[in-house]
Amino acid sequence: MDTEQSGLHQAALLLGGSALASQILALLRDRLLAHTFGAGRELDLYYTAFRIPDFIFVAVGSFLAVTVLIPVLLERERVSGPEAVQKMLGTLLVFFALSMLAVTVLVLPLIPHILPWLAPGFSPTELVTLRHLTYVLLLSPLFLGLSNLFGAVTQARRRFLTYALAPLLYNLGIILGVIGLYPIFGILGLVYGVVLGALAHFLIQLPVVVKAGMFPRFAGMLSWQELKPIVSRSLPRTLALGSNQLVLVFILAIASTMTVGSIAVFNLAYNLQSVPLALVGVSYSIAAFPTLARFWSGGNHTEFLSSASRALRHIIFWSVPIAALFIVLRAHLVRTILGSGSFTWQDTRLTAAVLAVFTISVVCQSIIQLVDRAYYAVGKTKEPVIAKLLGSALAIAATFILVSWVELGPIWFNGLTNILHIANVTGREVVVLPLAFSIGTLANIFFLWYLFDGSAPRQVVYDVGRTLGDSLLAAFFAGTAAYLVIRFTAPYVDLQFAPWVFAQGLLAGISGIVACIVAFSFLRSKELGELWGALHRRMSKMVPVQPGPEDMK
Repeated sequence: MDTEQSGLHQAALLLGGSALASQILALLRDRLLAHTFGAGRELDLYYTAFRIPDFIFVAVGSFLAVTVLIPVLLERERVSGPEAVQKMLGTLLVFFALSMLAVTVLVLPLIPHILPWLAPGFSPTELVTLRHLTYVLLLSPLFLGLSNLFGAVTQARRRFLTYALAPLLYNLGIILGVIGLYPIFGILGLVYGVVLGALAHFLIQLPVVVKAGMFPRFAGMLSWQELKPIVSRSLPRTLALGSNQLVLVFILAIASTMTVGSIAVFNLAYNLQSVPLALVGVSYSIAAFPTLARFWSGGNHTEFLSSASRALRHIIFWSVPIAALFIVLRAHLVRTILGSGSFTWQDTRLTAAVLAVFTISVVCQSIIQLVDRAYYAVGKTKEPVIAKLLGSALAIAATFILVSWVELGPIWFNGLTNILHIANVTGREVVVLPLAFSIGTLANIFFLWYLFDGSAPRQVVYDVGRTLGDSLLAAFFAGTAAYLVIRFTAPYVDLQFAPWVFAQGLLAGISGIVACIVAFSFLRSKELGELWGALHRRMSKMVPVQPGPEDMK
């Protein structure tokens, strides 16, 4: 058990380190976009252009998800040998290509009619530009789907470094689009960069697949027996991802009718809040999933609950204090990461406010990453889908209701904007969009708990509850320490000057982290002791893997 525990933390730390490299490039990507365009209509067009291609990727490409393919491929190789794996890969490749072709041919003539519904606030000229951007981006789900297929082989062969480089290349492609292609092709250069990044995401997997002798070999006929285990396992995941895409589609459609730049502000803040989610929630969930699946399939249900509880405790341990610091330091984070060039102080204030509201649900988003995988590990794929669909429906309903209420000028909205220091900022209504998203996320957690058909042992509930209490207390001290540093240094800091903003935020952040560690030490946090022990053990030889392409944006 000690080995499993140590391995979880070591793998999660390595996963977090690898994800950090990708997130740094993603933040550089966003900084270049913000610097070049600011929160304006160009970025609104750019982000909206992803909606149809992303939906196609979810509808067709997500059935090639690595978490689904790897167990099936490994089992097929164990039972029937490498040639059977090649045959299965060939069948999957042809099925994916035919499905992608069919969906693209079906959607292509409908795009001019769909876009006015996706962006009702855009002018006819802007819709023409949006249509051209969307046409180009239709290539990205093809390359990312193929990358998923070959990425399963890459991971199955434990070539994790190659797989970890793929998201880096994806972001490098977008950066190339901003720096090199935009000056030549205009806004189309941005989406050319996205397609190049997706292509690189796929091509880097090829050498490993060829060297392993696993390049797909098609036998000549599609076999439903080959496809059935993949499609049946992937369908719930596809429905869950699809519901999340519908929420984003609806929210961004509403954002298009708000002040110009609202879509850009929402997406930039969404990407920033995804950093702790990727570093903590995704990392611990991916690290825990193989162990959870092995324990359950082996009938070791006690160990399964113990491992799930341990991963959940550490997600809470990390994410709650991080969320508190993100809320307190929101303006410093946005100003430091995005605040240059065309990205104005008003853009900074709006994005910081949206980030703060998003951060309310970061802890829940991280927990959902683990709980969904725990359900998948025990073969219960229906419950996460039901919870996701109900949460998504509530998010959409909340968006409609909150936007309607804002038009009436309610007291609660004025109070919220006063707390976020944007009461006098044009476009402040955008903050209701992340609020609706967070309501949907909280509902998702509630429904997951409600659908849990067996009560966890009292000790597990007690341990998780204790960790939550400790983390909330540590988060309070961390946030308070950071806030006090900001208040005491405020008279000496010019918030219009980025280096001073960075210095103040860094000092406040360090103070918050120290206060958090002291609080956890005083509380004799079990998680802090486990983490400290893992750091002193020999690091695992496993090279971390990255989230799939559907988690990159």
